Amino acid sequence: MVAALHPDLFRTLLGRHAAGVVIVTAAVAGRGRAGFTATSFTSVSLEPPLVSFCIDHGSSSWPVVGEAEHLGIHFLARTDHHIARAFAARGADRFSNARWQAGPHGVPVLSDPDTVLVCRTEQRVTAGDHVIVLAEPLVALCRGERGTPLIYHMGRYLSADPTAQRGWSPPSTPPDGTALLEGRHVAERPFGEGAG
Repeated sequence: MVAALHPDLFRTLLGRHAAGVVIVTAAVAGRGRAGFTATSFTSVSLEPPLVSFCIDHGSSSWPVVGEAEHLGIHFLARTDHHIARAFAARGADRFSNARWQAGPHGVPVLSDPDTVLVCRTEQRVTAGDHVIVLAEPLVALCRGERGTPLIYHMGRYLSADPTAQRGWSPPSTPPDGTALLEGRHVAERPFGEGAG
C-alpha cells in the first residue's frame, strides 16, 4: 500500500493551483453571523443551479455555516484584496471593519464586492477534515461591471489582466514583477507591497 502525501507537502502542492477568491457569509438566529475567505468555490450544476465550497469543520465559522439555511457567496475583484485578508484573519470580528447589510433571507451581504449569490444550503458532505457545502443560488446581486478578478496563488493575492487576448504571445522575459498564468499576466508581488 502506498502512503498518502504528508499534509504539509500536500498543502504546499495545493498552493501551486491558482484559484478565484470568494467570501462566504451566513447568519443564524441565536448564533450570530459568520464569514470567511474561500478559494474552494466552484460551480457544480447548471440544471438545477448548484455551487459548492469547502470549510474546515474546526473553523470558527463552521457552527454558523453548519446550521445556516441560506448563505452569501461574494465574488472578489482585485480591489477587494483587503476584504479577503480581513475575512481570512483568525480570532477577529471579521465584520467590524466591513460595510455590510442584511440581504435576502437575512444573509449578511458585503457592500464592496460587485457580485453576490444568495444561496439555499442543499447538502453538507463530510470529507476528511472538511465539509463540502452544496448550495442552490436563489438571488444574484450584481452592481456595475465586473472588476478584474482576485486570485490566490502560492500564498499571495494576485490579479489577472483581463485585457490579454487569445493568441497573444508572451515576450521571452515577462515585464518586471509579473509571471504568465494561462495567457494572462499575473502580478507576482503581494498586494500591500507595491503591487497596487
